[in-house]
Amino acid sequence: MKTRRQSPFLPPRRLGAAYFLIFSVMAGGLCHIWRSQPRNISKSVVNRARISRGFRCRRGGQPWRRVGVRAGGSGSTVGAGDTLRLYNTAQREKIKFEPLDPEGKKVKFYSCGPTVYDFAHIGNFRAFLTYDLIKRWLLYLGYDVDHVCNLTDIDDKILQRMKRDDISLKDLTNKYSDLFFQDLASLNVIPATRYPKATDHIDEIVAMIQTLIEKDKAYRVGDSVYFRTSAFESYGCLSGMNLEGNVEGQGEGGNKFLGEKQDSKDFVLWKAYKPEDGDVVWNTAIGNGRPGWHIECSAMAQKYLGDTLDLHAGGVDLVFPHHENEKAQTEAATDKKFCNCWLHNGFVNIDNEKMSKSLGNFRTIRDTCKNALDVRAFRWFIMSAQYRSPLNFDLNALKQARKTITRLDKLRSNSLKASEGSESTGDEELKKLKMAIQKGISAFEAGMNDDLNTPRAVAGLFSIIKSAEQLVKKSELGKEGGKAVLDVLDKMDSVFGIFYQPKGYEVKETPQEITIPISELSPDIQKMVHDRQAAKMEKNWGEADKLRNQLQVEGYVVIDKAEGELEVKRVAPAATITTTSAS
Repeated sequence: MKTRRQSPFLPPRRLGAAYFLIFSVMAGGLCHIWRSQPRNISKSVVNRARISRGFRCRRGGQPWRRVGVRAGGSGSTVGAGDTLRLYNTAQREKIKFEPLDPEGKKVKFYSCGPTVYDFAHIGNFRAFLTYDLIKRWLLYLGYDVDHVCNLTDIDDKILQRMKRDDISLKDLTNKYSDLFFQDLASLNVIPATRYPKATDHIDEIVAMIQTLIEKDKAYRVGDSVYFRTSAFESYGCLSGMNLEGNVEGQGEGGNKFLGEKQDSKDFVLWKAYKPEDGDVVWNTAIGNGRPGWHIECSAMAQKYLGDTLDLHAGGVDLVFPHHENEKAQTEAATDKKFCNCWLHNGFVNIDNEKMSKSLGNFRTIRDTCKNALDVRAFRWFIMSAQYRSPLNFDLNALKQARKTITRLDKLRSNSLKASEGSESTGDEELKKLKMAIQKGISAFEAGMNDDLNTPRAVAGLFSIIKSAEQLVKKSELGKEGGKAVLDVLDKMDSVFGIFYQPKGYEVKETPQEITIPISELSPDIQKMVHDRQAAKMEKNWGEADKLRNQLQVEGYVVIDKAEGELEVKRVAPAATITTTSAS
């Protein structure tokens, strides 16, 4: 019998253990990281270290067992939860989801929130919508989810913005925290159980640092404190890296703290006060200063969710160093496994380019979404994509998402009308519709249970939509059919969350819009219109959005037509939605 030769470039999970060991030695670790990590992991992460081959998370020379599960684990008893499999970054494979709760009902979920010094951008909101997707699916399965999402309200970027804008720490962070919550509400995100702030948990942070010092896992340098990575054997296991011989300055603070560190990989837990910090300082038992970024999450997660989490989520850019450091310091302090399953979502690119302020393609929700339909379309765009894959955003993608939302709205409206009518659904038509619904739900649930595979889940949804639309077209949906379609749409929408009125985008009564030739506009308005068009031609989206917002404040709306033509309409000053402008 002939056997097919295995390609050495297949993912490791498809090779036998012995074969993979040989492959690792021969081919080195580079293929391993690209195959085992989510595909959109930053190249800089790979370049900062040698790749670890066959590297496992260990403590005290023993591999970590999954915490809270007996040998042969019982699994969840809630709904279809025993079939849920999630991709665990730490293991590079999908694992069966089994919560720590002995009854299998409660889930402890921690996610990394925003640094509140500016508007969150659409890449950030992919992460927050991914958290929402995770939570909604767990709720769908019948779990009780205790979700903690932190707010980072003290770090270097915040201090820089305070100085630039001459504003206090509290005023700055409260402003952008409020705007963040407004955006979450407009996107129909189910709020977390808690949104703890770092500055409200200094005592917990200091206590954890003291524990690390007492256990010789951390050391003082003046009023600063650093984590000793050499004292934590499994440092690098989450990201799959062996960091021996890595470039210097890798830990938090980069090269700035090299003179203080015992090892370039060590990272700061507590930063000593400096004059440029102004009045931002805490006088504590470990010194005068402020917390480092990584320790904040560890302290707050432990306070509200205990020593071990069921789930920890964040963007793929947080795998290293943030989550690697978070894991190391927490396990070093507690001698327990920190998290059973790590989930990371992919990046969002703009017009096939990495989104960044330097490229001028940095977009906020308020820049991107002009009305309620846009907001719902953006939510659909994110929710319908596989969360771990890179996602490219452009105006055409939003346009297609708007069409989908409009189609779903139309079917829901037709189904509601039919359900309230007097015409009954034919027996044969109803039987076929119910079969299509059952098949669609099965495909939907199978997709979601397969690592939140929303493209598969969406395919299940649209198999139902097509069957229902055929009946609508032939005027045969009927009362019973309409109710059945409404029920299944609502059932699936408990996960997708698209049938809603976005908060802050309520339409107000406005006077009739009047189209005005550009030549008849005032010189100042003409200049703004032309400058906006020039910025768009140069793909300077940030400047174009800024000018568009200024025109709206003046009472003008610019409509982009085909082949670069423009139409300018005069409306009431300011936008007709109640959200705060991002200008």
